[in-house]
Order: sequence, then structure tokens, then C-alpha cells
Amino acid sequence: MNTIKKICVYCGSGSGSDPIFVEAARKLGKAMAEHRIGLVYGGGSVGLMGEVSNAVLDHGGEITGIIPTFLMTRERASRRGEIVITRDMHERKQQMFERADAFVALPGGIGTLEEVIEQMTWKQLGQHRKPILLANIKGFWDPLCALFDHMNKLAFIRPGLDITYLVADRAEDILPTLLKAARGIPEADKTMKTATTEMM
Repeated sequence: MNTIKKICVYCGSGSGSDPIFVEAARKLGKAMAEHRIGLVYGGGSVGLMGEVSNAVLDHGGEITGIIPTFLMTRERASRRGEIVITRDMHERKQQMFERADAFVALPGGIGTLEEVIEQMTWKQLGQHRKPILLANIKGFWDPLCALFDHMNKLAFIRPGLDITYLVADRAEDILPTLLKAARGIPEADKTMKTATTEMM
């Protein structure tokens, strides 16, 4: 039985310059549907957001898109699956957190980076223990991982405040890595303890 029922996937509203990113999004979506794991994502129909959500739906899976009103036109809100419209980005991110059991960051831009870093911060501060995974397709997240190492060496990430995250270099490895990490995490550690997005 899956310990993960829904995964929040952060990814770009663009497709990037390398077709391997689109291929990875499609593979992840297909695998999630086959494992009966629902998708929580940003609600757009373009870029990697559109690719992963369409792949889930095309293989019989379920999606929940969460998008603020002001982005419905810019990111072309999907007309497929469940779409939740929020007032702003803070509510969007809180809803994405609450509905997901784990997080994956596919390649993306500043928004993708900000979203996954916020989850890492909440986890670092003891607000939850949900698994966070960087889908390091073609080394996309190598510079970020190097920055974390740099912060560690200079003691800006102090003992007891470690950043815990997973890395998968291939789309095929994402689900096995997450499912293994999720085993043994109590349900109580999957909910936000005290803080909300407005407080962090």
C-alpha cells in the first residue's frame, strides 16, 4: 500500500530548451497514474505543468490544479481535472502543502525555485517531515546542491538545522526514492505544526 497518496509537483510554466525535460515530466505523470498517486500542481496547462498533468490524466490518474486568480490567463488554467482557484500565492502554496504527502521539483524557473525552497525552509524549521525531492534531470539542480554545500562549509547552515532533501537523476527513480523515504513517517509529521505561509 502506498504511503504517498498525492505528490505536489513544482515545475515550470515553460518547457525549457531541452526535450529531455518534457520527457521527464511525461514519465513522472505516467508513473504517478500507474501507482494511483494523485498530482497536486500549479494548475497551468502550458510548459512542464501541462505535460505532467496531461500525462497523469491520459493514463487514468487524478489531478488537482491550484492557481490564483491573477495567473489564470498567464498560465492558461487547465480545463481538465479539479481546479482550485485561490485569492493569492500564499493561499495557493498553503493549499498545495496541505493536499500533498510529498514534493517534487522538476526543472523550472524562479517560481519553482521559490516554492521548493520554502518547503525546505519549513522542514528545516521542524514544521513538517514530508519528503522533498529534486528531480535533477540532466544535472539541472546541480548548482543549487552546490550552493547548499557552500552554505554548509561557511556554517550558514548550522548543526541541527540541516536541509534534508532527496535527489533523483532520472524520472524513473523519482517514485521509488520518495516511497522509500515516506515509510515510517507518522501522519502527525505530515501536517504543518504552527506556522502558515504568512508567518514564514
